[in-house]
Amino acid sequence: MSKKNIKIEVQGSEITVINTNEQDYISLTDIAKHKTDDTSAVIANWMRNRNTIEFLGIWETLYNPDFKPLEFEGFRNKAGLNAFTLSPQKWVNTTNAKGFIVKAGRYGGTYAHKDIAFKFASWISVEFELYIIKEFQRLKEEEKKLVGWSAKRELAKINYRIHTDAIKENLIPQNLSKIQISFVYANEADILNMALFGKTAKQWKDENPNEKGNMRDYANISQLVCLANLENLNAVFINDGLPQNKRLLKLNQIAISQMKILLQDKSTNLLSNINEEVDE
Repeated sequence: MSKKNIKIEVQGSEITVINTNEQDYISLTDIAKHKTDDTSAVIANWMRNRNTIEFLGIWETLYNPDFKPLEFEGFRNKAGLNAFTLSPQKWVNTTNAKGFIVKAGRYGGTYAHKDIAFKFASWISVEFELYIIKEFQRLKEEEKKLVGWSAKRELAKINYRIHTDAIKENLIPQNLSKIQISFVYANEADILNMALFGKTAKQWKDENPNEKGNMRDYANISQLVCLANLENLNAVFINDGLPQNKRLLKLNQIAISQMKILLQDKSTNLLSNINEEVDE
């Protein structure tokens, strides 16, 4: 069960979102703070409402095969009575509900599945609910972009193995030391860096001394797609015995062409043209 805390800002309020079992849960405690500091009372008042109980029961019936319907009926029959009280923890313990997560401790609070959280937010304020939905959707779009970036980064790593195998078989003489072999690999990696980014790894590091990792960790998805292609092509060029300076020229030309297509931009200034730096 994976949990990851993320905060979204809604009208000046921070709302925590956690992901557990691949489902998003939003902090009702944070949402309630938009109305009052007595968050437990606000949540309890919402759960006393008969419409709320019916909504929670239907949601659990749809998504939770372990939900206890008889216990739910007991709550529904009492809902609305003056003496009736209900908390998220009592609801979970009695009905085996999974729509709520109650966390104890200093950084605890009550979390609800996004469907339930949006319903609670609408009870607090319809306007506030709309802003929460808007920010939550923005968060999901950002996560999709990150997943795409990670997939392309992994593809580049897989193709890097093909690239290094070609170097090992064709460019590394026998009896070289580990330091010499590392230099060969780094030198070839910089051929790709120069072709795509217009600078070596060292040049990038010198320009960005406070950044962790390397320039490829900061590449966008289009650059990673192009890099994966260049690694494959360079492996082919190495196997064909093409000299390094000619490989660099060809790879740079291919990178410029591919990036124009990927970015749908006709500008010739997307990449550094390094033709003048390399002897033909």
